[in-house]
Amino acid sequence: MFSREFKIAFKTSIPVMMGYSVLGFAFGLLLVSSTQPWYVAVLMSLVIYAGALQFLAVGFFSSKLGMVDIFIASIMVNIRQSFYGLSLLKKFKKTKFKPYLIFALTDETYALLTTIKESENIKKKWYYFYLSLLNQSYWVFGTTMGALFGKMVSFNTKGLDFSLTALFVVLAIEQYKKDKNLTPFIIGAFASIVGFVVVSRENMLIFSIVFSIILMFIFKKRFKK
Repeated sequence: MFSREFKIAFKTSIPVMMGYSVLGFAFGLLLVSSTQPWYVAVLMSLVIYAGALQFLAVGFFSSKLGMVDIFIASIMVNIRQSFYGLSLLKKFKKTKFKPYLIFALTDETYALLTTIKESENIKKKWYYFYLSLLNQSYWVFGTTMGALFGKMVSFNTKGLDFSLTALFVVLAIEQYKKDKNLTPFIIGAFASIVGFVVVSRENMLIFSIVFSIILMFIFKKRFKK
């Protein structure tokens, strides 16, 4: 009934399913609690599909930021995706699904595409497509359930926005268990600390990413086993 590529993609995406279902639920709940209609949460997950930015959007709506402020903040939060895309140019080069793969490239999907060894006996363009589509479907499903639940039940949402950070921590642990190499984590932690000290909190993310990449090029030999 299902192709081999779909089955492998589903098996690979199970950790993301466990995280995205809960995270999407938390986002839907948070957005509805900020007096937005439930369907806005679902539309955002279908059209925007950017976890961290969607959580921030709850704050944008509450503080009534202007369009220019929201645009600048969105660019700063999601600019890291451009670095992800550069490293996947070869993977996405020969596929008709390229526009969607670019749109659906989240942190978690990127982590799976770059850390899980692919079988040589599969059609990779379909595998990439199914993996991306499944991950988004988990997010949309969780968002829909959370939004509907929030519409029907009054709920204290304090602390729910930390759930996205928790998923990043789990993915980082999984990557370490696979590679057994502390160098990337040390570089990331060091770059983050420097960014926190040197630049403002608003610009810390992009500074830390760029600085981490520079350090990784300098210490690239340490990544080779």
